[in-house]
Amino acid sequence: MKLDVLGLGAETERVYTALVGLPRSSASELAEASGGSTAAVAKVLAALVAKGLATRAGGRPPRFTAAPPDVAVTALIQERQRRLDAARTLVQRLAETHREALRINDPDIAVELLTHRDDISAAAGRLINEAEREVRAFDLPPYIDRPGSNLQHQLRRQRIGMAHRVIYSRDAVAWPGRLLDDILPSVQAGEQARVRGELPLKLVIRDDVAALIPFSLSAGGHSAAYLVHPSPILAALEALFEAEWDRAVPLGAGGPGLSQGAAGAVEAPGAGIAGIAGASAAPSEETRTLLMLLTSGLTDAAIARTQGWSPRTTQRRIQALMTALGATTRFQAALAAARRGWV
Repeated sequence: MKLDVLGLGAETERVYTALVGLPRSSASELAEASGGSTAAVAKVLAALVAKGLATRAGGRPPRFTAAPPDVAVTALIQERQRRLDAARTLVQRLAETHREALRINDPDIAVELLTHRDDISAAAGRLINEAEREVRAFDLPPYIDRPGSNLQHQLRRQRIGMAHRVIYSRDAVAWPGRLLDDILPSVQAGEQARVRGELPLKLVIRDDVAALIPFSLSAGGHSAAYLVHPSPILAALEALFEAEWDRAVPLGAGGPGLSQGAAGAVEAPGAGIAGIAGASAAPSEETRTLLMLLTSGLTDAAIARTQGWSPRTTQRRIQALMTALGATTRFQAALAAARRGWV
């Protein structure tokens, strides 16, 4: 056992170890067992009692018993962990103050490099929480958090009038759980969403005040980010977003029934296509979802993963939809659906 990492010295560890094997021992007995003087051992025993690592029984001489190691030492570990966490929080707060002070004293600093995951997460949170008018973002995998983990916070921001414009990459829409757990609920709450086949980078822009570009230096995930302040660089990022926004395809929500259609348990294969041939017929929620995914450019395999369908069922539903619309290609199907006001 090595207890020095918990703030206990070598002599304390030696006495405690001896006491564990010799319950109800006096100071002189433990001194003989541990190889120290009675006075020194008595002082250590008093410290062990104060730390909750031993108990003292009255009498002459007083006798000591070690507290159960699995309870006492675990408590010490937890206390040390609490202190370490408090130290980390203090260091992060000081580091943030230091960076802000440098930026204020040197306004020419346009870009900060963040290399700690907690710093990146904190910066992203500030950008979203402190936005006054609008948050704009490029969204593409990979993701650190599971789909839906930050949804409620985003929905609250949208409900108080904060505008969100997000461009999702095709891979983001196809990411397991992302469409149903994040994207569609956000769109239904007011988010303006569009899709591009590919996006050049991840990006979050707060008003016209700041932007964050998280990126990965390895296959292990996000390890760095650029925090961009008002500058020509920020203006260029805003222009890039607006250019991609103009090229992207609008992504709409089909309503509450999407979650049932995605489960594949409400409508039988092809049932969502019923009545679609008539120009005045309204498509089912499942059909709207399928049209949305098709116009987003997802492959059959990606649609199958997103909707929880088998590859064969996916192909059959796509073919039935295209036939009903009188289309031989997906492009023609998208045009026909657009003419009917379905996308």
